[in-house]
Amino acid sequence: MASSLLIVEDDLTFSTMLKTWLKKKGFEVETASTQARARKLLAEQPFDLILSDLRLPDKDGMTLLSWLREQSNQVPFIIMTGYAEIQSAVKAIKEGATDYISKPVQPDELLKKIKEAINTEHASAEEEEAGISQQNFLEGESEAAHQLYNYVNLVAPTQMSVLINGASGTGKEYVAHRIHRLSKRAGKPFIAIDCGSIPKDLAASEFFGHVKGSFTGAFNDKVGAFEEANGGTLFLDEIGNLSYEVQVQLLRALQERRIRRIGSSKEIEVDVRLISATNENLKEAIAKGNFREDLYHRINEFTLYMPSLKERKDDILLFANFFLDQANKELDRNLIGFDQEACEALQNYPWPGNLRQLKNTVKRATLVAQGEFISPRDLGEDFNNAGLADIPACADEPLLLHNEEHEKQRILQALQHTNNNKSKAAILLGIDRKTLYNKLKLYNIPQ
Repeated sequence: MASSLLIVEDDLTFSTMLKTWLKKKGFEVETASTQARARKLLAEQPFDLILSDLRLPDKDGMTLLSWLREQSNQVPFIIMTGYAEIQSAVKAIKEGATDYISKPVQPDELLKKIKEAINTEHASAEEEEAGISQQNFLEGESEAAHQLYNYVNLVAPTQMSVLINGASGTGKEYVAHRIHRLSKRAGKPFIAIDCGSIPKDLAASEFFGHVKGSFTGAFNDKVGAFEEANGGTLFLDEIGNLSYEVQVQLLRALQERRIRRIGSSKEIEVDVRLISATNENLKEAIAKGNFREDLYHRINEFTLYMPSLKERKDDILLFANFFLDQANKELDRNLIGFDQEACEALQNYPWPGNLRQLKNTVKRATLVAQGEFISPRDLGEDFNNAGLADIPACADEPLLLHNEEHEKQRILQALQHTNNNKSKAAILLGIDRKTLYNKLKLYNIPQ
């Protein structure tokens, strides 16, 4: 059945052209030139999506959006605007808009946004069950973000195993959920396992389950992640942290599509799609003998690279305002936004902790801000110290602490760059201060 669209646009020539084009694309389309006419049509019939201009003769598209949400009508709503400032887009999203598009409208981009909005609406029940929804995350508008999600849309309908490679805090688990929701397995379970938090002696039990009494502490039967994810998707986060022994067991399960609970002789057939994620260089781990090459090729039929926040500078303010909206609700505040200096500070900061660091920074600023707008002072000391801008970024690469041979050298380099300022050194290294102090103690570096 064709999806039904309502176009709310007072430019009759543009509205007619848009209606004709969308009909050729297989949609059922109605048009309204005023908000009053749109309300009348909405009272008469349901629509799968509303495409509304921001400026209308009687009030504006935002008023129509607010009216819909007051009626508990969550129909996907895309705002069209010739005023493509970031604050206008953010305000529309805060009011409940699904997306926005700037005029002059690019047909292919509009078609993509319409299809994504309708598909997201149809998948909303599954997203709520998974605990992650479009309302809890933004994909961004930068070129790097568009490229990433184009690849996501390509690989999602296939059965290929996907390896998501990127630094901590870039949103790897969201992408894994997104692939699952767009796949043919969307109605089946999505099971996520953090490989970095599993004790070595319990990893096999987490993956494959066990029977009661099979080892000390096995007081009951346990269903493993493979069985839980049967028919659906199994997401292994930080897969590079698995021990070599567990890697062997994992490879065997993937090859044979069978598992055996610990302590049981019964084999169980399983059908899972594997999505893995890592912030490490697995090729280096293979060269060191820490990761099996055959497992690497098994999990890596398609690679997705998660861009760091500094690679998607156009998205920084969009995400900052999005996180501000979340923080306002959580902390019962009502801040309007960021002043001009804070906007510039956010955009010029290197963000080694990526989206996670940005979210935490905005949340803290929302709590401490005294005025209606967040200032650089509210963002923290690192945004008020001009010296931070003078610190070399080591060839624009964050000093990740995953290469043991160079770890001490990188820490010393960071301390030298920051004149022994531990807070700034930790930022450059992409770690917190506590981790840095533990490393200083480990390597006997004077504090």
